[in-house]
Amino acid sequence: MLAELQEAYGFLFEKELLEDIASSGTLKTVPVGERIIEIGDYVNSMPLLLQGAIKILREDNDGDELLLYFLERGDTCAMTLNCCMGETKSEIRAVAESETSIIMVPVSKMEEWTAKYRSWRNFVFESYHARLTEMLDAIDALAFMNMDERIMRYLRDKAKINRNELIQSTHQEIAYDMHTSRVVVSRLLKKLEKEKKIALQRNQIRVIDL
Repeated sequence: MLAELQEAYGFLFEKELLEDIASSGTLKTVPVGERIIEIGDYVNSMPLLLQGAIKILREDNDGDELLLYFLERGDTCAMTLNCCMGETKSEIRAVAESETSIIMVPVSKMEEWTAKYRSWRNFVFESYHARLTEMLDAIDALAFMNMDERIMRYLRDKAKINRNELIQSTHQEIAYDMHTSRVVVSRLLKKLEKEKKIALQRNQIRVIDL
């Protein structure tokens, strides 16, 4: 575990903190599509990503989802941090976008490290800033972008986060993440294909315009 931590977080944390994380954290491997954090759960620990990617979603009163942002190696979720520190219920759903390796850090250690390690404090503050920026981007996309622009942005983000221009997603799965209908997604994907920005395949989409 320590070697994986050094690879993912060695540029952020000193050796002593990495050793503390390795000794007190719990290593988990999460398959694609599995929920890591559920809306309404009390969060007793926060995830540090070693490998893979996680998507963070909100849900409306009808149970429809909206993608807020992705997390990748070296990240953590500021919404989770907030729940841990405030002992409140989670307002987000975290789902493995790809097979993901994470270390779950207990709440008590987070508080201890905030006082003990400057690098941890900086990491927490920078995580809040990065996730806030991403949520503002999501709000801007909803407010100012047409749906085809939002879908193209979403596809580029997925290609980047998975490091693969070939996206393994159905039109229905995209519709869930984008909080729209499959019919709308299918129509706009065909439009994007005509514009030579993507290439449609069976249950796959190749992103051309990265």
